[in-house]
Amino acid sequence: MSENARTEYDFELPHGYVDAAGTVHRQGTMRLATARDELSPLIDQRVKENPAYLGVVLLSLVITRLGAVTDIHAGVVESLFAQDLAYLQDFYRRINGLDSESSTVACPSCGTSFAIPGSAAGERLGEA
Repeated sequence: MSENARTEYDFELPHGYVDAAGTVHRQGTMRLATARDELSPLIDQRVKENPAYLGVVLLSLVITRLGAVTDIHAGVVESLFAQDLAYLQDFYRRINGLDSESSTVACPSCGTSFAIPGSAAGERLGEA
């Protein structure tokens, strides 16, 4: 791996995050997820009470900037429009190499290779 490996990616939200002052923030930056990012939400009480909250916590860890906002926390992600949340979940999967049309696996018994749909590998964010 090169010393200059890319770890942050810019994005533009379809609608944008609207802050308390009414300012719309559409451009942002997301960094690649680490193993800790994938694991730490699992001990979060909010995720334990509602597993669907996993994506919100995970995105709050990896989004480093949203317009002029640099303090990204779960409350910011919760305030996003549904289309923006879906966009960011897809963006997360793409930059972390989790979004593919299919994956190739081999049978451990006979060695035959076959493709499985990408959705069979884990549909929800954080289920890699």
